[in-house]
Amino acid sequence: MLLTIDCGNTNTVFSIWDGERFLCTLRTSTEHQRTADQYYVWLSALLAHHRIPLDINAVIISSTVPRVVFNLRVLSDRYFNTRPLVVGRPECLLPRMPRVDEGTQVGPDRLVNSAGAFDRYGGNLIVVDFGTATTFDVVAEDGAYVGGVIAPGVNLSLQALHEAAAALPHVDVTKPQKVIGTNTVACMQSGVFWGYVGLVRGICDRIRGEYDKPMRIISTGGLAPLFQQGDTLYDEFDEFLTIHGLRIIHDYNKAQGTA
Repeated sequence: MLLTIDCGNTNTVFSIWDGERFLCTLRTSTEHQRTADQYYVWLSALLAHHRIPLDINAVIISSTVPRVVFNLRVLSDRYFNTRPLVVGRPECLLPRMPRVDEGTQVGPDRLVNSAGAFDRYGGNLIVVDFGTATTFDVVAEDGAYVGGVIAPGVNLSLQALHEAAAALPHVDVTKPQKVIGTNTVACMQSGVFWGYVGLVRGICDRIRGEYDKPMRIISTGGLAPLFQQGDTLYDEFDEFLTIHGLRIIHDYNKAQGTA
């Protein structure tokens, strides 16, 4: 059984793959202080709740927070007796190497999303991921990551607005009933919602114009369905794109004899 771990700036997602399907997906907050023992207690209790045996014999990790990788490695070694693959490290091979400026270190989340999207949807894609940052990944015809865009995430923008302007409250992200708000909360919700609809549409249009080929737009991340309500922004929404990409990369390494 394969354990995939997707560690983002806000949340860390653990998923169990039994060779045919993902048995469960579990989410916890990302905290670099959390020890391997704490991870194991949390994970084993939830797997017991789902009646899933703890027979893990392979682990792959994607982390945008380097400080947590050490304890995840210890978790894999101490409790599952396996050396994990870590996306972005030299020993973890990729189905397609990124084509970017020399010396550029591509975020592991972007490499994983590109691998998962290419496997499911083919090439010539824009992958929009609504995370702590909103990222746009361009996947070439052969599946290689060839660049993209990074914008502030939705919740990050709301937090910054609340903290920088003392009179403005913290608000939830939702689709407003009207564009023109008639109170402070409605004005803020309209600005964030329609602002990000415009941001996604505008950036994707410019990428398509510069790429000069037909491209499909694939979205992932928890807020992606919300923004689809504003307009038809994406061709597909894939909730499990990242964990699928982790599985694809693990299978590739297994076939190459490196996992």
